[in-house]
Amino acid sequence: MSVPRPHDLLWLRDSSALATIKESWVSQCWHPELPVVVRRDHRESGLIPIGVRGERREQRAAGWITSADIIGVMTPERLAERTLLLDSPFTVYAPVSAAIALSETVWPWRWGITGSTGYALATQCPVLHAASDLDLIIRAPQPLPRDAMQQWQTETDALDCRVDTQMETPAGAFALNEWLREGRVLLKTDTGPILTASPWSRENP
Repeated sequence: MSVPRPHDLLWLRDSSALATIKESWVSQCWHPELPVVVRRDHRESGLIPIGVRGERREQRAAGWITSADIIGVMTPERLAERTLLLDSPFTVYAPVSAAIALSETVWPWRWGITGSTGYALATQCPVLHAASDLDLIIRAPQPLPRDAMQQWQTETDALDCRVDTQMETPAGAFALNEWLREGRVLLKTDTGPILTASPWSRENP
């Protein structure tokens, strides 16, 4: 199994994997049929940082698991596949219909769906509502042409819901609209945020 990346959804063998998480609602709301999400944080001794989603918006818990706890993985890119989107029970919701519209274009990069929309697509849990956003990521191991990124931003701005695109680089992740607007970004890294004009460099100040 490849090393899980931030935003991947993971299914765990059993609830003992989350035994160290202290929030009381976790044992009441979470069960092995529901995934946890890989989050961006330091990784020590082979542990994978994950987050648990509860039934309410404020119910979020952080923890660590081992690769031995994992029995299934769903990537954001898989959730953006057109056949999966068209088969979703949530196609009437703006974020899913927006993702379907984006899937009509062949883009020169891999993109995926995260956040509430990704969770709904992966689990079929009804967590979407009329005002839900569409959270997306673009895998960008190398810098991408600015005009291509601007084309993506222009198209997502025209969709029927708010769209937030995060660029995933070897150094971390940043908001695409901030990069296009400012030329500098707050880069999210495993050790914390960094303000930089070089979001593809692993040697940021």
